[in-house]
Amino acid sequence: MLVAACVTGALDAAAQLRLPSIRSPEAYAVAARASGAEQPAAAPSDETRQADRPTPEQLRLRNAAVIGGGILLVGVYGGAKWWQDGFTGDFRTQKEGWFGQNTLSGGADKLGHAFSAYVGTRLVAQALEAAGNQPEPARRLAAWSTLGVMIGIEMLDGYSKQYRFSEEDALMNVVGVGIGYLLERNRELDRLLDFRLLYRRSEASNFDPAGDYSGQTYLLVAKASGIPALRDNSVLRYFELAAGYGTRGYQGPPGAERERNLYFGVSLNLSEVLGQTVFRGAKERSRTQRATDLFFEFIQVPGTTALASHQP
Repeated sequence: MLVAACVTGALDAAAQLRLPSIRSPEAYAVAARASGAEQPAAAPSDETRQADRPTPEQLRLRNAAVIGGGILLVGVYGGAKWWQDGFTGDFRTQKEGWFGQNTLSGGADKLGHAFSAYVGTRLVAQALEAAGNQPEPARRLAAWSTLGVMIGIEMLDGYSKQYRFSEEDALMNVVGVGIGYLLERNRELDRLLDFRLLYRRSEASNFDPAGDYSGQTYLLVAKASGIPALRDNSVLRYFELAAGYGTRGYQGPPGAERERNLYFGVSLNLSEVLGQTVFRGAKERSRTQRATDLFFEFIQVPGTTALASHQP
């Protein structure tokens, strides 16, 4: 989750740049009827709607705030966590492999790169849209800027004393950005699928969801609530099919048994549970509900899955 600091900054910046809501003519008519007015309120003119939109210069400044703030946070976090030993004058590379038994983390680090790029793309896209961009330009800008940040991190790794540039990591960054862009663009697919992290601290680590690869399980889930035939079922709507991958023992003491596990099973859709209970099935989501939905889009809470494992 190398981009966690970046996307947090992006969301904070976007929160400061919320635009006035732009109502459609129909929305104004509904509002007038709800207020008991005898005559519907006049819809805003084209000039009014145009005035509500940011100017190109304002949009450039807002985009710079979102992206620049994220880059700054990544730089600060990286300097404290990844590059504290400094840099060399030489660019060094390393073949790390993919998901083999004898690789550094059994491939969990590769899925970590894909997941970071995926989360970054999706959150930055939403932040840029909140800043006033149209959806497709926001998605494209988020994809390219997130990929640029992730590849920039890899380049700095190549010059760092502790790490090396990894072609495998760079390729997984591309994969994660692609998945994020795809789901942001296709809302029906987004309603059906989630890419999530399930984290339980491994024995040899402190609580470190970003770096404790032996405690991470990455899941691809298919939600019953995203299937029209199951969406209105009072029971099945809360469940999901899950498939995933995780490693164990790679960061344990010397001689610890190493495992690479494929997982299959069912999981609980906590967004759907909360939506129908705490939030009472509200058609208009509150800010709190949007925040919880966003969290559970990416995080699978321990204790909400029943998974069988298989070692390849």
